Parts: sequence; C-alpha cells; structure tokens
Amino acid sequence: MAMKVTAFDGAEYLDTPEAIEAYLAATCEDGTAAEIAHALGVIARAQNMTRLAEKAGMTRQALYKALSGEGNPEFATIMKVTEALGLKLTFVSAQAGRNAA
Repeated sequence: MAMKVTAFDGAEYLDTPEAIEAYLAATCEDGTAAEIAHALGVIARAQNMTRLAEKAGMTRQALYKALSGEGNPEFATIMKVTEALGLKLTFVSAQAGRNAA
C-alpha cells in the first residue's frame, strides 16, 4: 500500500506574532539572502499576500516573484515588505550574538 504524503506549508503554522518573529530570526541567523526572501514570502502568505501587496504598494505577482527565493529583490522591496508586515529590520553586532549563545 502506497503512503500518501501531503506537502508541508510552513505558512499554516505562522499564526502568532511570536511564531513569525521566531521563524524569521532563525532564518536570518544563518540563512542565505534567498532563504530570507523565501521566509518573508512564507510569512506574507500566512498574513494574506493580497493585503500585504497593497500595503507594500506592489502587485501581488511582483511580491510573489520577489519573495520566491528564486529572485533577487532589491533592498527597498525588503524594507517595504517588512514594514507592511509590521516588522522592523535591525542590525546587531555579530560578536554580540556569539557572546549571547
């Protein structure tokens, strides 16, 4: 008998601000630029991509493309998306992060 498998969709589990923050923080910890863009895309899908596109001043299709993990979104796009998600992009010393662990 064949086993039935369904695709995993992380967006289904990002239902609280804390879950979103933890997911994005973990991705940013050691993720590539493409992985971070993809993570923002997963968060965007969890938060309603159409509404987010409107808040960011972009088309839904452009937002999907930018956050697919395949594209190379401009920094301005990332800033628009994070603001539309109600997030704030901050920078900390890499050394400080190592000392905290």
